[in-house]
Amino acid sequence: MTDNPISNAVAVRDNSPQGLIEQYRGDFTTVLPSHVKSGTWVRLAQGVLRRDKNLAQVAQRNPGSFMSALLECARLGHEPGTEAFYLVPFGNEVQGIEGYRGVVERIYRAGAVKSVQAEVVCENDTFIWTPGKVDRHEPPRWDGPQAVPFHDIDWFGDRGKVKGAYAYAIFQDGTPSKVVVINQVYIDKVRKESRGSDKASSPWVKWYEQMVLKTVARRLEPWVPTSTEWRKEQMRAAQQVAAEGHVTQLPAGPPPPVSDPDEVVEGELMDDDTAA
Repeated sequence: MTDNPISNAVAVRDNSPQGLIEQYRGDFTTVLPSHVKSGTWVRLAQGVLRRDKNLAQVAQRNPGSFMSALLECARLGHEPGTEAFYLVPFGNEVQGIEGYRGVVERIYRAGAVKSVQAEVVCENDTFIWTPGKVDRHEPPRWDGPQAVPFHDIDWFGDRGKVKGAYAYAIFQDGTPSKVVVINQVYIDKVRKESRGSDKASSPWVKWYEQMVLKTVARRLEPWVPTSTEWRKEQMRAAQQVAAEGHVTQLPAGPPPPVSDPDEVVEGELMDDDTAA
């Protein structure tokens, strides 16, 4: 009697966390931003399990939570298990937590800003920020106290406890974004709403300042673009406008050369696979 090949395939299916990552490669590919190659991303996700035995054990017990965390990581376009996106075991489940670096990466990835400034403010720092008090007779200055906060830090002294944080971005034309400032009350509120924030394994315990920076960077998100897809749409729109304008003015000539909207930006994730 001939064995049923479908039954045999089911019997030997690898249901380990590593195997599930491979099985659901298509789902991850669907949500991954276009600048991330699925081959590289899958290998990175599998590598995290080999490096962290505790994470692998929890993922084995609760693969659903692990896969959900990876799906969110893929949607945001981050490398799993890095400072951009933490995979943290909480009891019997895996929680995915975007880090400060991840938020900033998404801001840079959009291509609308050339720099992001975010700092924690401590008790012994000098911090001055008076929004709205701008001399209308003076030209705008992105590097002056009228436009962005003044923050003087003694990097080698005792700065005291963290009492707040601020963040802003500088757009490509040199103008600043809205400045966002958070105080200790707001930080404590966000931490309280974070599940397991008092546990030793929580990023709020292990990397407190990084979580404060992430909190203020999140407050900056509504004021700056944070999507690579947004950048591609802007480039496509610019191409369309340029092409339409050229056709109207010079109908006999070819459209001017434009940059490839799918070109990978330096510093973003790239696949090291070689096309067959």
